[in-house]
Amino acid sequence: MTFETFKNLIPKIKKMSVPGESSHFIMAPDLRIKELNKLKIEERNPRNAAVMMLFYPKEGITHIVLILRPDYEGVHSGQIALPGGKVEQHDLNYKETALRETQEEVGVNTNTVKVIKTLTKVYIPPSNFWVHPFLGFTENRPDFVAQEEEVAKIIEVPLSKLLDERNVVPQKLSTSYAKNIEVPSFELNGYVVWGATAMMLSELKISIRQSMAL
Repeated sequence: MTFETFKNLIPKIKKMSVPGESSHFIMAPDLRIKELNKLKIEERNPRNAAVMMLFYPKEGITHIVLILRPDYEGVHSGQIALPGGKVEQHDLNYKETALRETQEEVGVNTNTVKVIKTLTKVYIPPSNFWVHPFLGFTENRPDFVAQEEEVAKIIEVPLSKLLDERNVVPQKLSTSYAKNIEVPSFELNGYVVWGATAMMLSELKISIRQSMAL
């Protein structure tokens, strides 16, 4: 998809209702859905985080930026994610968190990002976080700089790959809650994207497809 085509969709995306949790469940493992249905989330006193789904032009083609988390002692070690992180006390709101974290993790100047809207929050049981996703874009490709402690690699994915149904594939993985289970995933640029990131990207994908049909 050209970047001009994407920009023409933005007014439609702004006006549309978000698809909601049903779009998340398309890319959620069955065990995760069962777990979420049993949980009383607010009783767990979850923390909050925010992420940015950032679109930009690269050689005239619309791309979205993802990151590879480094290997570490934690539940999200080595996973593909969206730029973002936990809310800090000085953040005015979730949007500010998403913008700040995007600048910290991949070097995108917050002043260059135009935020379109927020999508549906996702709860992550292993880390006890509510994650609030935002959709934004920049007019030009950012000069990405990876934060060494948080980002092992910056991954630039053409939007057309996210929209391509052939890139939705089941994978056998060992997760924080089960060993060797089949999970739905996106295969993007040779990387397996699953879990909460895939759930958020699923809602994004449906939103864009719906805007294209209007």
